[in-house]
Amino acid sequence: MGSFSIWHWLVVLLIVVLVFGTKKLKNIGSDLGGAVKGFKDGVKDGSQPEPPAQPTQQVAGNPPATAPDRTTIDVEARNKS
Repeated sequence: MGSFSIWHWLVVLLIVVLVFGTKKLKNIGSDLGGAVKGFKDGVKDGSQPEPPAQPTQQVAGNPPATAPDRTTIDVEARNKS
């Protein structure tokens, strides 16, 4: 009672193909294969950690806080009189 025969699996496969269609099943299979390949590559590359990359150029910082910022928009609502 616990095992299924080949006919049970063929009926299940036929129902799955009818519900999802062959094109969608093909896309799911290729997506799953790509995910497994990416996972394997990540595991293989993860065993050899790379040193952190050094920045190639330095980004200019913000101007001093004492200088007024001319691009700031005042968002305070004011009533017209």
